[in-house]
Amino acid sequence: MWDSGQHRKRRQDEKLEMNKVWLAILLAFTAILPFISSSYMMHIAVMTGVAIIVAHGLNILMGFTGQVSLGHAAFVAVGAYTSAILTSKAGVSFWLALPLSGVAAAVLGLIVAGPSLRLKKLYLAIATLGYAFIVNEVLVYWESLTNGTAGIVVPQVSFFGYALDTGHKYYYLVYTLVILLSFIAYNLSQSKLGRALMAVRDSEEAAQSLGIGLVKYKVLAFVISAFYAGIAGSLYAHFITVIAPTSFTVMLSIEYVFMLVVGGMGHVWGAVLGAILVTLLPEGIRLFIRFLPGWLDIADLQQFVYGLIVIVFLIFEPDGLYARWLKIKAYLERFPLSPRKQKGERVWRRWR
Repeated sequence: MWDSGQHRKRRQDEKLEMNKVWLAILLAFTAILPFISSSYMMHIAVMTGVAIIVAHGLNILMGFTGQVSLGHAAFVAVGAYTSAILTSKAGVSFWLALPLSGVAAAVLGLIVAGPSLRLKKLYLAIATLGYAFIVNEVLVYWESLTNGTAGIVVPQVSFFGYALDTGHKYYYLVYTLVILLSFIAYNLSQSKLGRALMAVRDSEEAAQSLGIGLVKYKVLAFVISAFYAGIAGSLYAHFITVIAPTSFTVMLSIEYVFMLVVGGMGHVWGAVLGAILVTLLPEGIRLFIRFLPGWLDIADLQQFVYGLIVIVFLIFEPDGLYARWLKIKAYLERFPLSPRKQKGERVWRRWR
């Protein structure tokens, strides 16, 4: 498509202004949601926020860098247990334990990245799955530190003496971090580092020919992704207040991958959409199951629906929900479908 530079600049400015308007509406809705929601809805909203943070981290690893991980729940577990142990046994403040949880998970990500650098695709997925099993076994059998299967009771968060002991209060802490980490993830995708990670994803040979160090950027992707998961784990632990190894199973890791497949891998907004959909899906199943026979198990139905949705998306929408929205948006902007004159300037379009 060719048009004058002035018209192109004006159109870009209009898009930017519209994006700012939609972003302001989204932030306003996020701010007022606790005032119009029940405690149950706030619980779901907080869990959605935690899932968004994990999805952003996994998106940096899988969507940006192309490294497969089926053990991401292990990083979340390390963040949760680090925060729980520091606050409940060592007497450390939550506000210090929160970043330390991210650092502890990042250290594990560094350890995992080392042996995994020579592995690709299925072999890398199996390796990360093995690390998840190792972490789970450590949590179960290191009873002197983790209390084993009995779990740990985690203290609630307070802010200058103000206890964040309900979903309505804890919501603002979680979504402040969601907004901050989403902003960082978006800027990372537009930065030199983000472009280098995407070059590694698209072609390792081409990236090397451009002077991009594969080891450096793969390790960075693991570390950043694990840091996000550790922060989410800390938030999860202090909201639930009781954690155990059974809270961080392999199925949880698969759910995180499911979020990216549904939302759109490689897109910041795709991670957000996928996390929201997958978190709300069990609630929709619970509502739907009321109309089904009583002998049907909700857990079996949930796994069936998860598998069905993944198959449908892989066949009909492999790029995810956000990619579909981009296609719809482009279609609406270019409608009608024939070349025409707009505002006195000739615009050429090529349609396939």
